[in-house]
Amino acid sequence: MNYSNMKKIIFVSILSGMLLSFGSCAGYLDMEHFFKDRLNVDSVFTKKDYSDQWLAGVYSQLQGENADVASKGNTPFNYISDDMFYGDRPGGDEYTVYKNGTYTENNKQGSWASCYQGIRDASTFIDNIDMNRQMSQSEIKDTKAQARFLRAYFYWLLIRKYGPVPILPVEGIDYTADYNALAVARNSYDECVDFITGELAIAAKDLPLNRSARYITRPTRGAALAARAKVYIYAASPLFNGNTEMSDLVDDQGRNLIAQTYDESKWARAAVAAKEVMDLGVYHLFTVAFTDTTQSLSQPKTIIPPYHAVYSENNFPAGWKDIDPFESYRQLFNGAVGPAANPELIFTRGFNQPNEGIDMMVLHQMPYTLKGWNTHGITLKHCDAYYMNDGSDVPTNPRVSGYTANNTSNLPLPANVSLQYANREPRFYASVAYNGSIWDNTSAKDADIGKKFTQTFYYRGESDGKQASSPAFHIRTGIGIKKYVNPIDSWLIGGGVVPKAEPAIRYAEVLLIYAEALNELTKSYTVANYTGEGSITVGRDVAEMSNAISPIRIRGGVPDFDASIYANADLFRKALKREREIELFAENHRYYDLRRWKDAPVEEATPVWGCNMNMTKAQRDLFYEPVVISSLPTIFAKKMYFWPISQSELKRNKKLTQNPGWTYYY
Repeated sequence: MNYSNMKKIIFVSILSGMLLSFGSCAGYLDMEHFFKDRLNVDSVFTKKDYSDQWLAGVYSQLQGENADVASKGNTPFNYISDDMFYGDRPGGDEYTVYKNGTYTENNKQGSWASCYQGIRDASTFIDNIDMNRQMSQSEIKDTKAQARFLRAYFYWLLIRKYGPVPILPVEGIDYTADYNALAVARNSYDECVDFITGELAIAAKDLPLNRSARYITRPTRGAALAARAKVYIYAASPLFNGNTEMSDLVDDQGRNLIAQTYDESKWARAAVAAKEVMDLGVYHLFTVAFTDTTQSLSQPKTIIPPYHAVYSENNFPAGWKDIDPFESYRQLFNGAVGPAANPELIFTRGFNQPNEGIDMMVLHQMPYTLKGWNTHGITLKHCDAYYMNDGSDVPTNPRVSGYTANNTSNLPLPANVSLQYANREPRFYASVAYNGSIWDNTSAKDADIGKKFTQTFYYRGESDGKQASSPAFHIRTGIGIKKYVNPIDSWLIGGGVVPKAEPAIRYAEVLLIYAEALNELTKSYTVANYTGEGSITVGRDVAEMSNAISPIRIRGGVPDFDASIYANADLFRKALKREREIELFAENHRYYDLRRWKDAPVEEATPVWGCNMNMTKAQRDLFYEPVVISSLPTIFAKKMYFWPISQSELKRNKKLTQNPGWTYYY
């Protein structure tokens, strides 16, 4: 390829991204300043340092609104489903706007621009890195595969949020053409899926199985295959698979962008994609070994499931005899183990989440008296989703009455806590800050020694309850969040906070994808593997489904599902959805899951219930009488399935069409 052709391709790559993401119309055709900034093509892509910097720039687009798991400033979708909420920004008004569906085409649009910029720059890298003279062939192959993964992942983030989007031509377009001729129409959802999964398969072939700790945020073969499974499970789901309710989502020519005919084989492709990750033999569920330590009277070190003839007598994954289910789940998220040492972590941005990352989530979860912001909480509905420690459902009619009398009789509960929180599964205690729970805060310095192992109550008038002096800083339902909180974490003067790696994709999710996909099959399918050199046959296999689900539940300290649940596709589907809600809590899944399953019209429109925050400690019985939380509105309209495309993008690209229910001002 000669220099002039390369220059044209770089121009085209820049333009194709700019067309959808940047600047005024006049700026699209004024290209020379890009080469002033980039030296020239030979300088950039023949030198290793410049090429590395270019690729680092592509990675940088994964931050901000493109984070998978972060605080609400980046990923508000993590908080606006039926499981979590927030009460600040400012005074809860932002949350209300999202939940009432009164946001506009201008809200949270940064991801569109940054994804297409990442796509543009990744394409430029892919097209030109082969000319590098300072990289080995293995380095070129690896970095090109990384760029290909990133390009596909940016498209994945776009279709998860917006539905089908335009796939830009990888071979480039003629930048000298008339501006209107450069407009790009939306591809169908299935076309987007085919492109993304195809690119991930190509990338997987050249990506390594493992990365060193230094490069842990770079994708591996497993990351590409796991991302591929995520894309396939969405494509197989009711929102995208034979959804006639979306017949009005069309392109500029009136072509349906969502498949109108159901195709069961899509579930088979998802199952095979997940199986390929499992068959790598690289990943397994993270566990912490059980040690029979003496329990602290103020704070037990672990939570032991009740005796079970099968699970208590067998080692993991057949049982929990040799593992600590509570610490296994808690330490998976709270920074106790680094990303390179975590065998469950498949893809992560590491600690590279400035300003609105997981540490900011923890700051919002921590009690006000411990210098936290005390504003993130969970709904009573989600609190009740967790199982009892024997795997049974939480009794809600009537609820368990009474309170703990001391710190030892109902471990791990301390004194004066409602007995409705007793005997819950270990994941509950690792995730939920119930009223009266203890916050370790162990890095507090001597001056704050009294704030270590602080018991926090949310009654009205208490320091962390509802107060007229700080109306924004209280947990609206009286049920807070412990997930991601490390015992060391403290925002008191001199305290420290343990960094947490983002769990963008982890192995438990792959296992859940596999079981969900198998459950939907009514016959066997043989599907080509990602290399195209073999195939895998899948069908609804109860043993395979249990092999995927049971380790997750056993790691969490609860028994596997009964055989009757596995035998019935409808019952298993319901149980699987609940398992995803619990296991993947606060990892930015629930909002999108309810949409892909088409469950959002019911689940997100159901009123939010919680404790009665107007009750004082003296009225504690009334505090636990469930009430509808009027400050946490619920509604769902069809337009809320997909995020709207901004008006500015619609005006720039005349072939773009808006998502159903949203406006387009010509």
